[in-house]
Amino acid sequence: MQPIIALFDIDGTLLRAGGAGRRSVELALGEVLHDTDGDISLESVEFAGRTDPWIIRTALMQYGVTADDGLIHDVLRRYLAHLPRELEATRAFEVLPGALSLLSELSAREDVVLGLGTGNTERAAYAKLARGGLDSFFSFGGFGSDHSDRAELLRAGLQRGLERTGQQRGTERIVVVGDTPHDVAAAHAIGAVCVAVSTGGYDGLALETAGAAVVVSDLNCAAVRSAFEQVDPS
Repeated sequence: MQPIIALFDIDGTLLRAGGAGRRSVELALGEVLHDTDGDISLESVEFAGRTDPWIIRTALMQYGVTADDGLIHDVLRRYLAHLPRELEATRAFEVLPGALSLLSELSAREDVVLGLGTGNTERAAYAKLARGGLDSFFSFGGFGSDHSDRAELLRAGLQRGLERTGQQRGTERIVVVGDTPHDVAAAHAIGAVCVAVSTGGYDGLALETAGAAVVVSDLNCAAVRSAFEQVDPS
């Protein structure tokens, strides 16, 4: 039987970055918008389950700026310059319960390959993972730098997983692990089983209503492991 391709979200699923990402975007926007008073605030912009390009486009619109791809790329470049310093400085960074033990367990299995399915750009994803000591578990994935739409970036991650395992499309087994209804919807769009964890901004009821196959309170739960035993070829 073909190995399972497991695509993990990062923020709210594996870790909390202590606001480092939001602060880095605010600093980048302040530079682009020539805000010298530090008045940029993105508290009203949804981050959970969204992609970096979507967040930046929405933030620019909040300040009355129509964003083309070039401007979004400029903000992303500045954001990535700030992110390592903000990650290092934050005291609220947290690897979420069960994340390290689950990844260690799954990485030791011959029937599972670990990848990412995250709205972070690739560089931002690995910066956050490295801060939490989780970067070595992942060598491929789909990222916000692949596409601003979550389903499309998951498809990119799936394709890289297929190439890594030598599988053909149509025979794969896929599990997406995330913490928002956006993760659930994107998982459904690519024919994946979704394990949803309520360590992010959504409670179990919201994730069940979205249609997650398995909903757990954290990644320590045995139900996460059992989900991997129940994945049939799509």
